[in-house]
Amino acid sequence: MDKIKAIAGNIDEIYVQEIVLKEPFINLAGRFSSETGTVALISGGDLDCARHHILAVRPWLIFRGRGHNLTMSINDHILEIKADPFDVLRTLLNDFRYDLSEIICEPSLPVAAGLFGYFSYDLKDNLEQLPRTTVDDLCLPHICLFAPSIVVVHDKLTGKTSLCVVKRMLPGRKSGLDDEIEAFQRTINSPVPGQRQYRGRAEGFKSNFDRGPYLEAIEKIKEYILSGHVYQVNMSQRFHMDFEGDPYSLFKTLYSNNPAPFFAFIQAGDHQIVSTSPERFIWRKGDQVETRPIKGTRPRGKTTLEDESLRTDLMESKKDDAELSMIVDLLRNDLGKVCASGTVHVAEHKRLEAYRNVYHLVSVVEGSLDRGRDSVDIMKATFPGGSITGCPKIRAMEIIDEFEPNSRHIYTGSIGYISFHDTMDLSIAIRTATILNGKVVFSTGGGIVIDSEPTDEFDETLHKGRTLMEAFKGHDAGADETSFAWINGSIRPIDRVVIPVTDQGVQYGYGFFETIRVGSGGISFLDEHMERFNRAWKGLFFNDPPDLTWDVIIDQVITSNGLNGKTAAIKIMATKGDRETPPFNNNIIVTARHYVHRLTAMAEPGLHLATYPEPRQTPLADHKTLNYLYYLLAGKWAKDKGADEALIMNPDRTVSETSTGNILLIKDRTVTVPISLHVLPGIMEGVVCRLLSKWGYEIIKRRIATEDLLGAGLVLITNSLIGAVPALILDNKRISSSDLWQRINQEVL
Repeated sequence: MDKIKAIAGNIDEIYVQEIVLKEPFINLAGRFSSETGTVALISGGDLDCARHHILAVRPWLIFRGRGHNLTMSINDHILEIKADPFDVLRTLLNDFRYDLSEIICEPSLPVAAGLFGYFSYDLKDNLEQLPRTTVDDLCLPHICLFAPSIVVVHDKLTGKTSLCVVKRMLPGRKSGLDDEIEAFQRTINSPVPGQRQYRGRAEGFKSNFDRGPYLEAIEKIKEYILSGHVYQVNMSQRFHMDFEGDPYSLFKTLYSNNPAPFFAFIQAGDHQIVSTSPERFIWRKGDQVETRPIKGTRPRGKTTLEDESLRTDLMESKKDDAELSMIVDLLRNDLGKVCASGTVHVAEHKRLEAYRNVYHLVSVVEGSLDRGRDSVDIMKATFPGGSITGCPKIRAMEIIDEFEPNSRHIYTGSIGYISFHDTMDLSIAIRTATILNGKVVFSTGGGIVIDSEPTDEFDETLHKGRTLMEAFKGHDAGADETSFAWINGSIRPIDRVVIPVTDQGVQYGYGFFETIRVGSGGISFLDEHMERFNRAWKGLFFNDPPDLTWDVIIDQVITSNGLNGKTAAIKIMATKGDRETPPFNNNIIVTARHYVHRLTAMAEPGLHLATYPEPRQTPLADHKTLNYLYYLLAGKWAKDKGADEALIMNPDRTVSETSTGNILLIKDRTVTVPISLHVLPGIMEGVVCRLLSKWGYEIIKRRIATEDLLGAGLVLITNSLIGAVPALILDNKRISSSDLWQRINQEVL
């Protein structure tokens, strides 16, 4: 850990000056929203916890990690660390501790320097020994914190804005304080950025839970409650949808629609966090500590009378009162672990807070931090917040993992800052979305108690998600892009295509497939493909293939996916099932996707090959089986080497094929087809050979070596989608080429 300090230097000074804002704070933050490490904490409304807007930009340190695998990025150095993240967090806070009282500034300044970002819910596994039974499909950091060079704080109460700049003493370098300020001023004085957009579909969100299983999970939780395991469990479902455009524009829309005290935007580079949370998790100033749990929610009414009725219903609800009281007791106990004896108390109970679209019941629990305790001790004693786990916390978290299929990541974790000068303010990450790789993901949940009505609880999760979903109205991504497949005689949405886990196609890859090109000229070489399909069916399943009108089925799939008039790739898959006698339970699936030729987006009119070091020999290669992992890994290996395709070798080191196609060597007027003991004869390979034979070329078959490829006049890679494409490079060595492949494709595609 000493290496961190050696690279990062010391905080020599925190420079603070008052500046004048020339635009709304949310627009100021937007100027930096595309820069990795930007964190904007925007306080909506006029509640007493919504006093400051804070912007943290241009980090000099980035701390990310999963489990005990941590990464520290400092001054262009990257350090890999194996340690507990909370231990590293404490080291950072101690190493860069700064006495803010030395600065002549507003006494209300909550933060001038520190760590900004998020703590995911999954950090719980660093605090407790819990069974991990959920799938972490997002693969994002469990902890993601940035130490900004610049922090801007706007006090809504006084109207003053403070610019805070960290001056560090770096080994062998002078401070860049003036440069930091000058660069910041250039950015905020530059022309206003153009309006950016985002796109999605309010009706396009899909859940990781069907309604039935969600209701069943609630009933099982109630059984746990009756058995004495827990008093309450927070149960959630996760929604996802395709996303295009600018995440910060989504953030601005949400803020405009429904401002709340703990709005947050985090630009983490490879993903973004957009949070609209109303709930404070932990606040600290010196030895003062506070938490504000929320339990109890009602929508706002459409009329004054309805609004008052809903307000009264919430205030008089025994269920919501019991839930809030239970969580208050849990949090009093958590704070009691780190606060001085007798100081933890409930400052307010059942405060009614009004927002644009909901009412909430809130309590305020306070305490005085015990001597020798710090911000990390507070986190370890209270994280994750009891209001969004349940009571007792550890058993509730076990039950959450039992029923929720996916890891929560940011949902019910925490967002905010921990300063280098004994302050912190973290929210509970509810009503929070993650945007990554063209997807937007968010979760909603509710506390399940003994008298919970499952249908009402399910509907409440939908209601809580409405604010995020409705932010996409008016930002339509176009028509419904749901894909459809044909399975066993019917057309279904692709996400409703189900193959039993007992199917040997799933368990062993026992099955095969055909890939067929469909273009303006119709279905390419359908008879040849189905002849090979039927041959594989007999050779692998040992009975007669199905008697189906394949052109009609393919046309149905093309039409249902809106691909008429477009070039498409059709994939027909057959799996074995698990029965050896009639009635068989094979699965036959037909899918379609829009196909754009591989060379369209490539810089060169041909492919680069790399020789895969693992030779292949298996009788399964006689068919296009679903056991395709060898070829998939070979292709991935080639991509990692900077090539387009892997050259597959036989055990005797002669050439066989590539990871996606067959090979033809052309020299003078001779076409050579490589011989392999086991290899799938390609449909397009056969079509091209017949065409070249018609044009006067001699077709021969023999074993070939890599040197033969380098000495050929033209090497063609063929498959049903690409037609015939030249190989230009083999293991960084140039291969001769000609325009013959273009003439071939004019005939066969």
